[in-house]
Amino acid sequence: MAKVVFLGLGVMGYPMAGHIATAGHDVTVYNRTTAKAEKWVAEHGGSYAVTPADAVADADFVFSCVGDDPDVLAVALGENGGNGAIAAMKPGAIYVDNSTVSADVAGQLYVAGKARSIGVLDAPVSGGQAGAENGALTVMVGGDQVAFDAALPVMECYGARVVRMGDAGKGQQAKMCNQICIAGLVQGLSEALNFAIAADLDTDALLEAISGGAAQSWQMVNRGDTMVKNEFDFGFAVDWMRKDLRICLEEAARHDAPLPVTKIVAGYYDELSQMGHGRNDTSSLIRRLRSS
Repeated sequence: MAKVVFLGLGVMGYPMAGHIATAGHDVTVYNRTTAKAEKWVAEHGGSYAVTPADAVADADFVFSCVGDDPDVLAVALGENGGNGAIAAMKPGAIYVDNSTVSADVAGQLYVAGKARSIGVLDAPVSGGQAGAENGALTVMVGGDQVAFDAALPVMECYGARVVRMGDAGKGQQAKMCNQICIAGLVQGLSEALNFAIAADLDTDALLEAISGGAAQSWQMVNRGDTMVKNEFDFGFAVDWMRKDLRICLEEAARHDAPLPVTKIVAGYYDELSQMGHGRNDTSSLIRRLRSS
């Protein structure tokens, strides 16, 4: 069993760290809100630290799951230069970032780790809050093969599917592909369900029929019924999707890869946020159609 640190106890990180502890690893947690770290320790055992640097000194593996590029940089590299997690880790340890951030930030972490003989993996996850709670996430990983092989048993504590995509940054680029697909799928599903309601179709029968055919998707199976019922209180919020799609569009521009549908849907999510629905689940795209 390894000494593991988990930095960031949000809706994803909290249960992910819990699965690692349940597997028998010695887990120390850190969260900007100390009360949440105390709550986690009360539930799962282990210990908590008051800064990332304090947490990681003797760790074999350090995991982080935070919000955006600045959050990852602050936790991993430090807000005041040198007081982040990587600078305090022992040589030979491995840093695994489960956040969804830019490939550029993934590269910065990799370079900083390499300078100190620390393996760094960018390992964003997909599967939402339910996937995190059930230990059934998909993990897309960028970084060296040796670091991946070493960290794989720990990542499998919360990941049902863990796939190395290539060198540093490739995990984040794979997650971008995931979000690009979801954006188009949710908009298409929203239009179909809104049309079905307008046409007075039996939506239960409709979903039963088309979820077994070529139109089937995870979004349809897991969100179709709740979209019809106007229920949007789930784990992955509109404002987080806005952040992810911003990263997708910026990266696509660097590679001269047009994302016309993604750009449109990103604008729709901006509208939803301005309407006050930023904390709703991403399936709330159907709200735009119902308000028109």
